[in-house]
Amino acid sequence: MRAVDIIIKKRDGVELTKEEINFFIKGFTEGSIDNYQASALTMAIYFRGMTDQEATDLTEAILHSGDILDLSQIGGIKVDKHSTGGVGDKTSLVVGPLVASLGIKFAKMSGRGLGHTGGTLDKLESIPGYDISMSEEDFISQVNKIGIALVGQTGELAPADKKLYALRDVTGTVESIPLIASSIMSKKLASGADAICLDVKVGSGAFMKTIESATTLARLMVQIGKACGKDMTAILTNMDEPLGLAVGNSLEVIEAIQTLNGQGPKDFTELCLEVASHLVVAGKLANTLEEARKKLEAQIQNKEGLHTLANLIKAQKGDESYIYHPEKFSKAKYVYPVCATQAGYVSHIDALAIGNVAMMLGAGRSKIGEDIDHAVGIVLNKKVNDLVQENDCIAYIHSNKKDVTEEVKELQNAFSYSSGPIESKLILKVIK
Repeated sequence: MRAVDIIIKKRDGVELTKEEINFFIKGFTEGSIDNYQASALTMAIYFRGMTDQEATDLTEAILHSGDILDLSQIGGIKVDKHSTGGVGDKTSLVVGPLVASLGIKFAKMSGRGLGHTGGTLDKLESIPGYDISMSEEDFISQVNKIGIALVGQTGELAPADKKLYALRDVTGTVESIPLIASSIMSKKLASGADAICLDVKVGSGAFMKTIESATTLARLMVQIGKACGKDMTAILTNMDEPLGLAVGNSLEVIEAIQTLNGQGPKDFTELCLEVASHLVVAGKLANTLEEARKKLEAQIQNKEGLHTLANLIKAQKGDESYIYHPEKFSKAKYVYPVCATQAGYVSHIDALAIGNVAMMLGAGRSKIGEDIDHAVGIVLNKKVNDLVQENDCIAYIHSNKKDVTEEVKELQNAFSYSSGPIESKLILKVIK
């Protein structure tokens, strides 16, 4: 078997066998197949696509290129969630503690943020002392003890994915749905959960701009997960405006705390309850989403979700007092109001533009390893369908630099207005 023959076969639109895909991924991971050949194959996949079976075989080949977390020592059903990335998306910080507070095991490995989407680990590290590193043994022990762990990757999970993504990033092949699906699912499957809920973002602040492309991606990921024996759900959610009000690391953690206190923004609370309800049903603690939601709402009312978040922070060496006293979080030196340039109903808030402004302030990173400022960011004062008068405050900039003229202008341009309310929906579709 030769790499060039596999490239030619896919170039000509012929379906690859499991053996051919395994041969190529193994050779690429070990170094016997060069970068230029892997680049040629990803370009052929970009243009020719893959069948569901090919995408599943590719996922499994990437999955088996490294360690696979064995969570069999954790009692009960293990659940996990994954978001395809959005602006203001701090859902794991609420969903995890809520689900774990009911006794369902939430074992999650998260990533750092790159670009305009913030990473869960970066948000958690705005709490002094929080340690994202943990051995596999300690990870299992913690989930058994308190029902939840939120850490960085342990071991070498899906190394082929890292190598492939680095190539795709510089060869214009990132946007291939089979390659996206296999990248996401290989890491999720390597993390060992029994049930996975995917939050697939759609819109201006998301990777998938249209509901059609997001549906195709979600269906493929659900199919791959099911083929690998997992309980799968995908929820398509609107990212045509930021999720919630806060964008920026500590600001988002504070909003998650407010949500667990029953005082979160309506859209963010709704999404957290939707995702968590699917996980509660998957965890066999409820037969219907309505029953699951009632249980979760009770955990917000009685503060058990909040206490579970505090337990998580304490277990991972963070200062859990921040959960009960969010005023302790470090604050930006300056808070500037941003005023509306016209009157009308807010019809659109460009989530990508908001995320880019947060990056300009220092809340995000443009390359791996870059330092970020946990205190800075944006807090929206208006959302889609809110009525605004000219010069009303539409957002606040939290900044450690004095001159934010450019950021103010970008934020003002991110808001669009109409003469009346528009139809807007948060949950677009559920795929199982």
